[in-house]
Amino acid sequence: MAVLQTELGPKGLELLHSVVPAAARISVLWHPGTPSAVPGLKALEEPARLLRLQLQPIGAQTAGELEGAFSTMARGGTHAVLVFSTPPFITARQRVAELAIAHRLPTMCQGRLFVEAGGLMSYYPNHEDTWRRATVYVDKILRGARPADLPVEQVTKLELVINLKTANALGLTIPATVLARADHVIQ
Repeated sequence: MAVLQTELGPKGLELLHSVVPAAARISVLWHPGTPSAVPGLKALEEPARLLRLQLQPIGAQTAGELEGAFSTMARGGTHAVLVFSTPPFITARQRVAELAIAHRLPTMCQGRLFVEAGGLMSYYPNHEDTWRRATVYVDKILRGARPADLPVEQVTKLELVINLKTANALGLTIPATVLARADHVIQ
């Protein structure tokens, strides 16, 4: 199963801009060791230009670097943050959410777990659906199929998750048009 950062990032940026239209400077929290990060950053350039947004990529290698990353964002005049999904950030999702709220920065994350931990929004594949589809591959392999003969599939079920508690903590009102698109809303 493939998740294409180059397609998800621009959509996340668009949704974040819909919720925080006054934001002119968006930071992108990314992990330099993640192979999809650089193409993901590159894919944001044109959508950001069209939306008249200034992007500020902020790299962090470990959870220990998150506090400095958020301080840099705040000092740099960031209005909102797009968080790329990567194992170190997933593990530290609670800390990412705490720092974003402490610095009053709305976040668009990649994964429901971030939003359940206190992030503002996520637009990402539904994990349950992805695992369910992956079991079909496991079954085929256990029945003798060669993994190299199986096609790579792109995820098809994406979900928009919004945390209204976080929106209230940040003093944001989520537009009705965005709320209507949400698959899950945390009250």
